[in-house]
Amino acid sequence: MARALGHPHRLEMLEHLAQGERGVEALSERVGLSTANGSQHLQHLRRAGLVASRRDGKFVLYRLSDETVLGLLSELRRVAERNVAEVDRIVRGYFADRDNMEPVSRAELLERSRAGLVTVLDVRPEDEFAVGHLAGAINIPLGELEARLAELDPNQEIVAYCRGAYCVLSFEVVAELRRRGFRVRRLEEGYPEWQAAGLPIEVNA
Repeated sequence: MARALGHPHRLEMLEHLAQGERGVEALSERVGLSTANGSQHLQHLRRAGLVASRRDGKFVLYRLSDETVLGLLSELRRVAERNVAEVDRIVRGYFADRDNMEPVSRAELLERSRAGLVTVLDVRPEDEFAVGHLAGAINIPLGELEARLAELDPNQEIVAYCRGAYCVLSFEVVAELRRRGFRVRRLEEGYPEWQAAGLPIEVNA
């Protein structure tokens, strides 16, 4: 298991699988690998018990084996933040510089969204949004933000989220929207953590 985690492509694959089930070809393309190379990495992860697979016709689809894998990745991140100076510098130098406001907790967002007090903005790619998203969220990927600003109510606070704590998409969207005068904050983590907590999600049919 430790060997399986000890490769950046495999960690990236696990991050993408945390968003939802994917086929070998789509996942390999997302992480910049050939299908054959991607398949080899997935076999390492499957043998280590980190991912599971199922056959859908001619295709093999992969997913995280269970929610404990997400917990493992979260703990790995937390240990690195506490004990690795370079990680701490990156977190402070990149993420904190773009957003030094306190992020919104899951409990706060759930309460405020149910009361209709916020617009929940999913900034992940459309295919990830379709697999699953926070209930009531709207999807505007980072690359479409400028063209779709009219879809956002400037009088309502926005809470943006993406793949997880290190996902740069929400940081970039928050910075851009603030420059344009919107009131916007980030969710403290991302879609996988929200789903793992058993909070309301929706899946596009």
